[in-house]
Amino acid sequence: MALYNLLLPKMGESVAEATIIKWSKGVGDRITMDDTVMEIATDKVDSEVPSPVAGTLVKQLYNINDVVQVGSVIAVIETAEAGASASAPQAAAPAPQPEYKAPEPVKQAPTPQPVTQAAPEPVYTPPYVEQIQQPRAIKPLPPAGSRFYSPLVKNIAIQEKVSPQELDTIPGSGAEGRLTKEDLLAYVKERANRPPAPKPAPPRPQPPAQRPQSVQQQRPVTQNAPQPQAAPQPRPQPPVQQQTPVPQPAQVQAPAQQPPVQQARPVQQQAPPVQQPPAQQQYYQPPVQQQPPAQQYYQQAPPQPQYIQQAPVQQYMPPPQQQASRAVSLNPGDEIIEMDRMRRLIADHMVMSVHTSPHVTSFIEADVTNMVVWREKVKNQFEEREKTKITFTPLFIEAIARAIKDLPMINVSVNGTQIIKRKDINIGMATALPTGNLIVPVIRRADQLNLVGLTKAVNDLSSRARVNKLAPDEVKDGTFTVTNVGSFGNVMGTPIINQPQVAIMALGVIKKKPAVISTSEGDVIGIRHMMFLSLSYDHRVVDGSLGGSFLRKVADYMEQWDVNRGF
Repeated sequence: MALYNLLLPKMGESVAEATIIKWSKGVGDRITMDDTVMEIATDKVDSEVPSPVAGTLVKQLYNINDVVQVGSVIAVIETAEAGASASAPQAAAPAPQPEYKAPEPVKQAPTPQPVTQAAPEPVYTPPYVEQIQQPRAIKPLPPAGSRFYSPLVKNIAIQEKVSPQELDTIPGSGAEGRLTKEDLLAYVKERANRPPAPKPAPPRPQPPAQRPQSVQQQRPVTQNAPQPQAAPQPRPQPPVQQQTPVPQPAQVQAPAQQPPVQQARPVQQQAPPVQQPPAQQQYYQPPVQQQPPAQQYYQQAPPQPQYIQQAPVQQYMPPPQQQASRAVSLNPGDEIIEMDRMRRLIADHMVMSVHTSPHVTSFIEADVTNMVVWREKVKNQFEEREKTKITFTPLFIEAIARAIKDLPMINVSVNGTQIIKRKDINIGMATALPTGNLIVPVIRRADQLNLVGLTKAVNDLSSRARVNKLAPDEVKDGTFTVTNVGSFGNVMGTPIINQPQVAIMALGVIKKKPAVISTSEGDVIGIRHMMFLSLSYDHRVVDGSLGGSFLRKVADYMEQWDVNRGF
């Protein structure tokens, strides 16, 4: 008997973690070699984790939806050597068993005892505890300015108006505390739900700073007030002095002292012994009614532009949720279908793309008669020699790769205010899955492959994509995407850009149409194979001249296809 640590295998150079979506084997289940123990997910690719040994699953170290780092122990399998333990209880005669087991107990006796006693507690439990504590130890934020952010996170931060200082305060759940898209979107939603109540508070502490001045102005009036009372002759002068400084306190004390004017003098006589209460009353009453409206207006004016700038950010995310909750009305027979994980990822990616890039779509109609004639001529020979079928997709990809080499600024990505010009031409092809979802495997360095290599790459990636056998690295690092809407009989489409790329092309259905053909003897009308090409591009960096020129270049390569070429 022995215990085997099942590790999460490395699934690609750029994959550091995976999410457990299903346990195919439970604790106590018997496992044979290469049996699937669990299913994991990375981005849009789901993979299976097989067992390299046979035995019994004795421990599951993670639950469903847990994020596990590559190389971590995910399960413990108890193995039996040479099937000795399985055959022991089933043998009828005890004599032959010790003859064959005689050498084995000598070898197995020392090994199972220390392993079975030490393995469950000191060997396997500590790694499991450390793996849970490692993400928590990574959670402390790094120093400001030293944190790494992916281009996607930066684009979302710019779109949602999240400052770099604010980004540094957001805890990340990714590898090494890295901030992920989900962390940032969750923070934006939480920020949008915060009450904006504390913003109007700043103007209140400012008026009191001025009101004590009015209080100080009133106190000299109270000191000057008894002087005219001692001298009866200068009585005409005090009203003049009282009228100039008194308009402000008169407005403050208006609700209590407006009717009688003479009552102000006894209040002035009582004011010297009681100085604090009037000060508190004057400080408490002005903000309620009659403190100069002009001061309140100008004091509240500066915060208003800040509040107006932040209001769209706070109201940007809630409307979809509110509209979804208000617009839902169920009728008899309606069915609610919850989105699966892949559909939610696709939805988030599409919404993010529309909010990130201003989409512009251009269209062109191409005559692909030469391509159709050439394929009909060579498809049987091609399949016989290469053991695979040739479709129109590799032909289109070859024309697109040649056009990208001629106009390389279509093969770029945007990072804030920076344009990253890609060296490799990695063309992704959108592939529909049996579940109705969509995945985009990438043909790397498509410009360096001949037609046979493109055909084999297209057939291999599309076939493995439909049975969920793609590796995570095979759907990453695309620089341009092609989607074939013609496979569904559609004439054309306006596809959404696959971020962080800047362009995507939709290929329509090929139809026979009457078209004008220019010949040496003049123009004639003939039946031609025509199709529409549509290019959606990011208008931030791709203008109409570049987008239209690229689309025209692709159509030219298709129309100028050599019908006599080989493969």
